[in-house]
Amino acid sequence: MKRHVFFAITLLTASHVALASDMIRGTNYQSPYCGCCKDWVKHMEENGFKLDIEYQQDLTPTKTKLGIRPAYASCHTAEIQGYTFEGHVPAEEIKRFLAEKPANLIGLATPGMPMGSPGMEYNDQKDPYNVVAFDKDGNTQVWSRHHQ
Repeated sequence: MKRHVFFAITLLTASHVALASDMIRGTNYQSPYCGCCKDWVKHMEENGFKLDIEYQQDLTPTKTKLGIRPAYASCHTAEIQGYTFEGHVPAEEIKRFLAEKPANLIGLATPGMPMGSPGMEYNDQKDPYNVVAFDKDGNTQVWSRHHQ
């Protein structure tokens, strides 16, 4: 009996470690006072990401360093696997970007804070929005459209 219990505990521990190592890791830079940023991080965690949180009073230097232009800025900025993800980008779009690793692009952004995007859910309100891909020079192209 003891062997069966030990074996079961070993399997559970090993599977938990395997799941943790499969998580996509990164850092989210955000204000300590923003609730929607926390909701976006929760969305990411529910979709296989593990994000460390770095609270900053002024995100401008981080955004500038990571290539975010004011035209597509939002309330938080994530750095994942060397790429930049600005605002309420859906987890599935980030996973697709990381899988495709598009040439010359450095990240994705959901400009502003559109209602219905991950972390910005409010009742049944869903504003149409685009996720844009951007390069190091600030050029953008539509990556995906949501709630159109």
